[in-house]
Formats: sequence, structure tokens, C-alpha cells
Amino acid sequence: MTSLINISPVPRRKPAPTANVVTPWRELLRKYDIPGPRYTSYPTILHWNDTPTTEEWLASVTQSLNTAESEGTGAAIYIHIPFCRSLCTYCGCNSRITTNAQAGRRYVRTVLEEWRQYVQRLGRSSALPLTELHLGGGTPTYLSPDELRDLISGILKDVSQTADAEFSVESDPRVTTREHLAVLAELGFRRLSLGIQDFDRTVQEAVNRVQTEEQVLETTEVARSLGFKSVNYDLIYGLPFQQLSSVENTISIVKRLRPDRIAFYAYAHVPWVKPGQRHFTEADLPSGDEKRALYDRGREMLEESGYREIGMDHFALATDSLWHAAVGKTLHRNFMGYTSRFVAPLIGLGVSSISDSGTAFVQNEKHLETYTERVERDELPITRGHKLTAEDLILRRHILNLMTRFATDWTSADTFVPYLDSVTERLEEPIKDELMRIDGSRCEVTAQGRAFLRNICMAFDPHLTTDSSGKQLFSRTI
Repeated sequence: MTSLINISPVPRRKPAPTANVVTPWRELLRKYDIPGPRYTSYPTILHWNDTPTTEEWLASVTQSLNTAESEGTGAAIYIHIPFCRSLCTYCGCNSRITTNAQAGRRYVRTVLEEWRQYVQRLGRSSALPLTELHLGGGTPTYLSPDELRDLISGILKDVSQTADAEFSVESDPRVTTREHLAVLAELGFRRLSLGIQDFDRTVQEAVNRVQTEEQVLETTEVARSLGFKSVNYDLIYGLPFQQLSSVENTISIVKRLRPDRIAFYAYAHVPWVKPGQRHFTEADLPSGDEKRALYDRGREMLEESGYREIGMDHFALATDSLWHAAVGKTLHRNFMGYTSRFVAPLIGLGVSSISDSGTAFVQNEKHLETYTERVERDELPITRGHKLTAEDLILRRHILNLMTRFATDWTSADTFVPYLDSVTERLEEPIKDELMRIDGSRCEVTAQGRAFLRNICMAFDPHLTTDSSGKQLFSRTI
């Protein structure tokens, strides 16, 4: 059964100013600090308006698989594990707080049944080629080692791994054991992502996620000893009560532990979506120029230690494949953030998982009970989605180019849609503020403009101009 976690109140105090910011920069931060999408997809999920039927969805997956095979690659599979033992109040993910030891076993059976339906309905004459497999959450290591083995083995028996297949998993150092990591390594996992957020005790208590440097170090070292080749740390700036000193301390610890990759991203305050975030208020959060100063200081420290900034809010050592992808211009962005390459189709399994065939999106039921009931009725548990139009496909490519390469152009007929005629006008202010340059049908984000990448991408999104709901839908861009 689901347990309700009581979280004790935290003291209210305004974060101290973190740095002196020159006036022009402060004005830019205030000017562009507006709600906006993170563009892990385009169109964004809130603007999906044409859900494919099950038959249409399966046809698009089949077409995408055929294309992948012709290019010598395969599909990606994402499996969402929703369970957590306690609520991290900053979290925007779909999670289920529970200590019920039986929840994981039943969920594994349900996900494998959903996968069986895909295998059966795709009706392939040969095993599905697999290039990527990712476990996310929630907390994937909420499952026991045996449950993880049953889940992954049940998927792998119906696939044929490509030569360059990569398996990755998200993990909470507080609940991840050597046995978990040993099973995952045995099954082929070589990439591990650890949720760190911040090492400051006041910040940790505010977001109900207290973990020590020693726990993180042990998990990192065990993973590497078992054969994991790349370790990522997730860090967040803009958390309640976070100050320049706490970010400096956190980055200092991270530099000692030396992960291969780092995601250092902004806290998204959306309490109208995630009520747990009401545990603190906006008054407890650094905002605007204070918040950006946290990122700039963290970035400075990481770059001094040899990390390279990649895309938006991501860093990697020069030895990591994510940096090689940035240099080689194969970097991609999807619902999991930045990846080293584009892989399609992406088949999402589990409650709330999102799938992407390249020409269509679908999302599974977001409520665990409804998801389970539909799978048990022999239904693919799709609840909503979007069939991308010809315009969507072209604008998606431009937004991806900006997000991964900081530049895009529409010189050829297959990269142009009439909406692009208005982009220069929509970017008038960023151009004037020297955040970007436009030369005919080519635009490039400047070094200063990278801090406002989400704002620039918004000019390429006609869905924002037609949204008349009047509701705040997105977190703030700064």
C-alpha cells in the first residue's frame, strides 16, 4: 500500500545574495526570465493535439524500425520505474511513494506483459534490434536485484542487440547496493546516473533528500569496479535555501569524485503540477540573477577542472562519449535529456512512459492503477499522443539543432516552412541584445546567448503563439 510521508517544516529565510552581477547582465536575466518549455520534445507535451490510434502508432514504430535496420542500428527502450521510498520535494517526475515490498514484483509482471503486447502486435519475423536501453524513475533500484534481473532478462529474450548497444540506469545512492549494481553489470549495463542535487545539509533537508559524500563515493567506486564505464551526477541549482557557498562546496566534492558526466540543471518550480513543491515557497528560492549566479559559479569551477559545457546545462570530460558527440555533431536531446546520438524508435514501457517513433509521440497512462488495468485487459496503455505534421517535423529539427549545436539554417526547401519567415521578427530583441546572430536564413546563438537558449527556441514554436489558455504551463527559463 502507498504510505504518506510526513515531512517536517523547514525554517523560512530568504537566500542571501550570491554574487554581484553587472547591471546589463542583471537586466537581461530579468527581461528573459519568463515561463517556457525545456524542449525535451517538440511539440511540447502540453501542445499535443492529435493522438494516433493504436494501429497508427504501431505502423509508425514499424516504419521507424525498418529505417533503423536499413541504417544498421536499432530501437531504444525506456522503462519507467515509479516507486520511491520517500518523496523528494523538488521532484517533477511521476513517482509512487511506497514501502510495499510486493509492489515491485507485480509491476515487473505488468511491464513484461506490456512488452509482450508490443512484440506480438509488431509481428516481426525476427528479433527486434536494440541499440539503447534505459531504466529511469522514480527509483529503478527500488526493485530488488532479482526483480531487476527478471525484468531485463524478460526484455532481452525478444531482442537482438546491435554491436554498439548501450544500457544505462538511474540510481539513488541511498538505496543502491552492490548486489543491484552487480546484476545490472551482468546484464550489460555500463552507464550509471546518480541523483546528487546538492551536498548542503540545509538544502537536503528542505528537499527531503539527505545523502552523504561517502554514500555517493561508495556507489561510484563499486560501479566502476564492476565495469560501468561512464558515471553521471545530476546536480540542481535554484533549490530552496541554496547559496553560492553550498554550490561551491557541492562542486568541490564532485570534482574530487570525478564523474564522467554532469547534468547541472535548473530547478523547475511547478507546484501547480507537483504539490510536494509546496513544502517551500518561492520566497525560499534564489531567483533571477541570484539563481543564474549559482550556475555561472558552478560552471566556472567545472570548467577549471576539465569539464566541457555541452548543450544546455550539461558537462562532460573530454574522454566521455557525450563530449565526442558534441564535437562530432551527433548530440541529440530527448525526454531523458542529452544523449550521444539519435535513436528511433524509442519505445517507452511502464506507467507514464513516453515513446517517440520519429513521426509520432505517445504517452502511457499516468496513474499506476489505470495503467495496470489496461495492460491486464490486453491493451497498449496509451492515453495521449501526437502525430507530427510536416511543419512539426521541420521545426523540431531546427529546435534540436539549436539545443545541440547552437545554430540552425533553413536554406534548403526541405528545411523551410512559411512560419520561419516570421522568426527574424520574433528574435528582434535577442538579436538586439547580442544573444544571437541571423544572416539570411541562418541563425547562431552567441556565447552570451546560451544562457537564454530556451527563450531563443521559443521563437521557433508557433504553438506558443496560439495558446490562449491563460494558465502558466511551464517553469521559468532562467
